[in-house]
Amino acid sequence: MRAPDDRFERQEHPDAAAPGPGSVVQTVDRPTAPAAPAAPTTSRGRRLLSWIATAALSRAVSALVPLFLLPVTLSYLGTDLYGLWAAVLAVTGMVAFADLGVGLGLMTRLAPCRVDGDTDTARRYVSSAYAAVCGVALPLCALLWLVSGFIPWSSLFNATGAAARDARLVAMICLTAFLLNIPLSLVARVQYAYQQVAASNVWQATASALSLPLALGAVFLELPPIAVIASIAVGPLLVNIANTAWTFGRRLPQLAPRPRFIDGRGIRDLFGLGGLFFLVTLVMVLADNADPLIIAHVLGLASVTAYAVPAKLFTQLGALVTLVNQPLWPMHGEALARGDIGWVRRTVRRMTIVSTLIALLPSTLLVIFGEELFAAWLPIPVGNRALLLGFACWWIVLAAISPRFMVQNAAGVIRPQLWGYLLYLPLSVIGKLYGVHWFGVSAAPYIAVVIYTITVVPAAIYGYRRALTLRST
Repeated sequence: MRAPDDRFERQEHPDAAAPGPGSVVQTVDRPTAPAAPAAPTTSRGRRLLSWIATAALSRAVSALVPLFLLPVTLSYLGTDLYGLWAAVLAVTGMVAFADLGVGLGLMTRLAPCRVDGDTDTARRYVSSAYAAVCGVALPLCALLWLVSGFIPWSSLFNATGAAARDARLVAMICLTAFLLNIPLSLVARVQYAYQQVAASNVWQATASALSLPLALGAVFLELPPIAVIASIAVGPLLVNIANTAWTFGRRLPQLAPRPRFIDGRGIRDLFGLGGLFFLVTLVMVLADNADPLIIAHVLGLASVTAYAVPAKLFTQLGALVTLVNQPLWPMHGEALARGDIGWVRRTVRRMTIVSTLIALLPSTLLVIFGEELFAAWLPIPVGNRALLLGFACWWIVLAAISPRFMVQNAAGVIRPQLWGYLLYLPLSVIGKLYGVHWFGVSAAPYIAVVIYTITVVPAAIYGYRRALTLRST
């Protein structure tokens, strides 16, 4: 990032608390020149509709692939190995914070660069982000391989029999693929910030679709079960490599990362802005991905499979809600930079209804017909109507509150949601440990809904109002 000139002045964010030990001071760049004229709301509306349509199409493809793969992988891997795989994937979800929030900070920083047409600053941010994330992910990957022989993988996942023998290999395949994909996935943040959302959605769908022929090919060739897991893990890596080459080679060559554009101040700025995103993501993924580990230790791996199969199906709804709402992040950033608070309020109200319906309609069908679907589709019994209803309630609550989080993220108001999740994490883990022990796997989503509603939802509403207040003053 180039040195500040007369176009920008550095200001401490009004939402930042006084610095203390270990605290992060968040700053924002604000143009001293008058704000640009407001963009036509009809243009934003058309873009948003096109993004929602491509997000729905992308998620449909991404949802169908796991549906086709589920009976194949469950039969080929067996109950214990499939449960082990699900538990390992939960761990990869827990380390989703490995980029320390740099990707989210990059998306927030690039939005005003696009509004101002500041290609030079944007290019420095992109190059600095890749340097920062590679500096985190690649050493973590090397460290994982160095210490993997000393980690009791079978005990960690409560694996027995054949699953215990494969625990280390399954963990190494999934974790290595995940860590390598961290820098490769930065391209999606750049696409979202520069409002190439439709292209990003297509690439994400392609990543899911590629897993199908790879996995079916491994099964057809009668390769070891580990090869099936590896084929599914490598699909996103290959697609993100192709997406990176296409985006920076053809669509946004002016932003292509280069070593000469890496700037120490840009890296520090991204880490500072991403610090709070990192903390929020850390607490959130720990809470949201603890269920398989809790169930494995309380009830065993077979119960993890009974829980993980319907959970994976409902997770597709959550991914669709994310795809629909995440484009609002840079779009709200643009509207807030132009002072168009009225558009932000109207869009949040409309998207709350849209997000809720996106989760409500298919989840209702799954609750009504899910048991019969699983019975006819899978070789072993999984899930029950009580568990399906719990999942439906969980995703409906998350869908309803998601649009308000996008406004806070765009404005850099992170502390309210951080405090909400800091309360949610210990209360939900303790509640699920006791609830699963007393009432079985069906209790987990209900406990999550109750505790989330009394901790995170009020914090989200307060943070949303705080973000609008800061930008309107």
